[in-house]
Amino acid sequence: MFFNSLTFAVFLPIVFLLYWFVFSKTKTAQNAFLVVVSYYFYSCWDWRFLFLLLFSTLLCYFTGIKIEKSIGERERKFWFWLSIIFNLGFLAIFKYYNFFAFSFSEALNNIGLQTSPLLLNVILPVGISFYTFHGLSYVIDIYYKRIQSEKNVVDYALFVSYFPLLVAGPIERATHLLPQVKRIRSFDFEKAKEGIYQIIWGLVKKVVIADTCATYANAIFDNYTSMNSLSLILGAVYFAFQIYGDFSGYSDMALGMSKLFGLDLLRNFNYPYFSRDIAEFWRRWHISLSSWFRDYLYIPLGGSRGSKLMQVRNVFIIFVVSGFWHGANWTFLAWGFINALYFLPSLLLGTNRNNMETAELHWDFNSIKVFFSILATFTLSCLAWIFFRAKSIHIAFDYIKNIFTNGSFASQFLQNQRYSPGMLLLIIAFVLVEWNCRYKIEPISGKYSWLKITLCILTIITLGTYADYKEFIYFQF
Repeated sequence: MFFNSLTFAVFLPIVFLLYWFVFSKTKTAQNAFLVVVSYYFYSCWDWRFLFLLLFSTLLCYFTGIKIEKSIGERERKFWFWLSIIFNLGFLAIFKYYNFFAFSFSEALNNIGLQTSPLLLNVILPVGISFYTFHGLSYVIDIYYKRIQSEKNVVDYALFVSYFPLLVAGPIERATHLLPQVKRIRSFDFEKAKEGIYQIIWGLVKKVVIADTCATYANAIFDNYTSMNSLSLILGAVYFAFQIYGDFSGYSDMALGMSKLFGLDLLRNFNYPYFSRDIAEFWRRWHISLSSWFRDYLYIPLGGSRGSKLMQVRNVFIIFVVSGFWHGANWTFLAWGFINALYFLPSLLLGTNRNNMETAELHWDFNSIKVFFSILATFTLSCLAWIFFRAKSIHIAFDYIKNIFTNGSFASQFLQNQRYSPGMLLLIIAFVLVEWNCRYKIEPISGKYSWLKITLCILTIITLGTYADYKEFIYFQF
């Protein structure tokens, strides 16, 4: 059940009405209802996945209590590592086993030892990386005594399985979401209105920007050997806006519908393509994942303390692990490694905490520098996205090589519903709207909101893509 489907358009209002008119009397009723709804929502992909979700939930729930009640450090470590090993073990089996088995077999074949890998014929459970990280952060926080264990199993189950964030985040923290879950919510009209604005803008990003860009990006990447330099550059740009519109659009919808139920989720995107360097980009892109790796991996490794060599090591570890989190493919590892290389100059020069404020442009010399810094950062991101999108590292390098060798810059016709110049105008309009509203959560709220909603709905109806590409990219992670 996708957020951009007609089925969900029927599902959400029904859940909203039942939540406020039938189950709003007590916190227990609200939470129990949302848990049931979330499990039904998840079962719409494959009901068998529910058992894995339930096991992960109960594992972290019980081990969290055991860690807190343990008398000695040895016992605390036992329950802590039991939870960590089982959670990461299931993630490794379902997501990474076939990758490692095939890579190991291929390495043996390359040295003359012919082997056939034993592969598992399993489906990757949707959202497993997200709800596993919810549980891991919860258990880690209990172990380090940052929070107390949750005794109410329904409240904890809602924290893990809450349907707006279940399959593609944002990756929530118990310190942020559990306190909200544990109190009764009252209907707030202003918050609900903000939620509707954010849902509508998320739909614009998804069905108008992301899904339309996908038609071009897919056509170019699938036929890159016959494309000239201009088309290949456009393919990288289209994919950059596809993945941004797709993932940030999902996050906007998740945050928006949560406001309908009186809950606030962590912000996941903050206009990342207006970043002036890679360090700023990673403070604005997939914020919940970046901050998760910062708090639970980078800082425990030593963070920015210690020698420069140790700092460089820590940066490469978190970026490569972040790439591997996205998928079991060498392309994701390469994407993470490339971003680590991008980040390295900021780390070595001590400029990684520059550009903390939102970018501004004025009619002065400094604005020229800001503009070209934004353009350079976006260009570097597009080059890295080629590895993220390509099916293999060889194809990614070949794609980049063709950009510089297939020298023609003539316009090439693609067999799509729309012609390329129209798509470029749509992207330019989208960028201008986001730039003008970069201090806001979404562009619709504020003055003339009724007119903005009308224009967005008309844009969705007239320019939205519905035939294909309904699935969100990050569902596969």
